[in-house]
Amino acid sequence: MEDTSGSGTAMPAGHVNKGKTALREIKEFLRELLDIHDDTDRETTLETVKRDISFKGHNAWILIFSIFVASIGLNVSSTAVVIGAMLISPLMGPIVGIGFSVAINDIDTLKRSLVNLGVMVFLSVLTAYLYFLISPIKEETPELVARTYPTILDVLIAIFGGSALIIAKTKKGAIASVIMGVAIATALMPPLCTVGYGLAIANWEYAGGALYLFTINSIFIALSTFLMAKLLRFPLVKYVNSKRRRNTARLASLVAILVMIPSIILFVNLLREQVFVSKTKEFVHEVVNYPGAEVVKFEQDYKTKIIEIYLIGRPVPQEQIEQWVQAITQVPNLEDVVLEIHQGSDQSSELASRLSTEVRAGILEDLYVKNQQLVENKDARIQLLEQELVKYRSTGIPFESVSREAKINYSEIQEMSYANSLVTNFSKIDTIPTFNVKWSSKLNAAARRSQRDKLEKWLQVRLSLDTLVVRTVN
Repeated sequence: MEDTSGSGTAMPAGHVNKGKTALREIKEFLRELLDIHDDTDRETTLETVKRDISFKGHNAWILIFSIFVASIGLNVSSTAVVIGAMLISPLMGPIVGIGFSVAINDIDTLKRSLVNLGVMVFLSVLTAYLYFLISPIKEETPELVARTYPTILDVLIAIFGGSALIIAKTKKGAIASVIMGVAIATALMPPLCTVGYGLAIANWEYAGGALYLFTINSIFIALSTFLMAKLLRFPLVKYVNSKRRRNTARLASLVAILVMIPSIILFVNLLREQVFVSKTKEFVHEVVNYPGAEVVKFEQDYKTKIIEIYLIGRPVPQEQIEQWVQAITQVPNLEDVVLEIHQGSDQSSELASRLSTEVRAGILEDLYVKNQQLVENKDARIQLLEQELVKYRSTGIPFESVSREAKINYSEIQEMSYANSLVTNFSKIDTIPTFNVKWSSKLNAAARRSQRDKLEKWLQVRLSLDTLVVRTVN
């Protein structure tokens, strides 16, 4: 008998099996696509990492000369030169060695990596300091300023760049292009050059900020190396003395924790600061609007949570300013900020004087550029009008007097006429004064050509025309 008590319909067993098979095939495909364990050369990687840690002889001189190249590139704000210097720099080796040695509990390699990194940093800063000390060019350039403080993007680049680097090194047959690309992306050398620049000009803020940027990049590259080495299950270094092995493992774990915890805190702080800056720009561009007034400058300080906005033009009523102050407290991540509005008519504060100097100087510069463009346009119009005026004057030449003078100077002329000819090359049209002259039949062809050329030159001088044509008619 058929069972009619249930309202549902059971799925055929074949459909279930097909679904499981498809899911299993997708998992297998993703495993083959993303798995890097099988193609990892652990022994060669360990040898390569330890070899790159070494810093003496050739590596020392390569570092010195690459620092000089990078300093010159930063000094003249040449991105291409800075990139070239990063390609030849050997700075990455000790940093990778630190992360790798912590991951495999190799205390000897860790010590050697730290010593070599310290020597590299000292030599790099000293070289850059000496260059900028003797360099006649000490102006700030965009390339230098960009290396004075880390952002969340620098942290992300260091994390992903360090991960790509260790994966490229562990692959059987290391991928050189990836290693060179990471050297460019993580940009370890320019911050050290900027430290030397800051010391040379006694700008401790520049030097400290650039050293901070280098430290951040180094920490996160080492941290990424540590995590990838753990993920790839590199074997731990074995010690004959079990007590030393335990102490080494504890020390490595302690170092990893001491690096990871501040790194996470730093990452979160930089992320919050970046969000603060982004939200501030968005608020100023979208909310701070008033007919007849214009925002010419705004500054934000993440530490003090103060946002200063400078306005010129029509004075903004206090009611509107209070609405902006109230509105910014409703913006996520900007709830506790202090919004200060400074207008061009406000002369009651020191900040207002800054508005009247720094900001207005920028406005005057913009006005100068615009006026310069207007002057150039007017000059072009004047030149065009002068050309048209010459053409107009040429149409009203004193033909009667000119023809009498021509007859006196050139007695062989029997008949003379004048008209303006319109000539075009299909891109523009020109008006050319044209004289048609009939000569005496006594003159041969050569004499007629000679007389025509002389007449043409005389007419150009007589009429003050650069271009005209004299034609011989029969």
